[in-house]
Amino acid sequence: MEKYNKAFEQYLSVEKNASPHTRENYLRDITQLENFLKWSGLCLDGEKVDAGKIDENSVRLFLGHLYKTHKKISIARKLASLKAFFRFLVKKEFLQKNPCELLSSPKIEKYLPTVLTVDEAKMLVETNKCQGSMVKGQKLQKRDRAILEVLYSAGIRVGELVGLNMKDVDLDHGTIKVLGKGNKERIAMLGSKAQEALRAYLEERNKLAHGSWLIAHSNIYEPRAKSYELNEPVFLGAKGDRIYPRAVQRLVRDTAGKSGISKHPTPHSLRHTFATHLLDAGVDLRTIQEMLGHASLSTTQKYTKVSVQRLLEVYDKAHPRAKKQ
Repeated sequence: MEKYNKAFEQYLSVEKNASPHTRENYLRDITQLENFLKWSGLCLDGEKVDAGKIDENSVRLFLGHLYKTHKKISIARKLASLKAFFRFLVKKEFLQKNPCELLSSPKIEKYLPTVLTVDEAKMLVETNKCQGSMVKGQKLQKRDRAILEVLYSAGIRVGELVGLNMKDVDLDHGTIKVLGKGNKERIAMLGSKAQEALRAYLEERNKLAHGSWLIAHSNIYEPRAKSYELNEPVFLGAKGDRIYPRAVQRLVRDTAGKSGISKHPTPHSLRHTFATHLLDAGVDLRTIQEMLGHASLSTTQKYTKVSVQRLLEVYDKAHPRAKKQ
């Protein structure tokens, strides 16, 4: 299995241009199947799993095991990973048949994405005025505030945020250049609050980094910096290198807990919130589609359902004849 895993990872990286986060998720799902088969004593050649012995029934047993502890949406994602993996092995003639080919994904209940109100979004991003993450005993208040402001202001994906390099930031025009799905570049806008927070963070960024490539605070994000400096990551993690998506997810979760809001947002919730607030303010769907980097308008249209739902909630609370007796 190991050689197949490596070949699949290379395929995802080179041919599919998948992000490190996406590749990690695929390989984690494949490894989980492999560990289950070892634990069950199935499809083994000695002590190792033989991919050629994996059949539909063994995958069904794995999925049945997952149903004990996982939600349907998680199982559906794992099955999609396995289907892609075995489809690749058949395509490259490592295997003759895809054992997942006839397996159906579990039906997933449709749900409206978590969206914060304007007040809740403000509470979330401003919580870090007073509180910040602790890394090596140093408060990262300015970094955390900048991350939250940029996520909400620009509506970008967490992978796009962590992939930002210094050369992608243009504070003079209030924009950032992001690399989205399918390796497509687009320009995302930064509001005044996000610009202010990002500028404050960049002035402190040296203290989080290691190495000798950093230059003075005043111009670390300006065009006159050297090319190898401009290719460095904007947001740094605990070790002074590029921050990981999971660290951003943890930041949003922990900050939401401190802020006092009752919802449990994720970085993607801030993207949903960005789109919904624009729609509520009268921005047309096509413009929002472009801002989000959606290839299809149908993907963007789900936000109309969110807005209608919110209108119904307001109506039910406010109209004297709306409440059920």
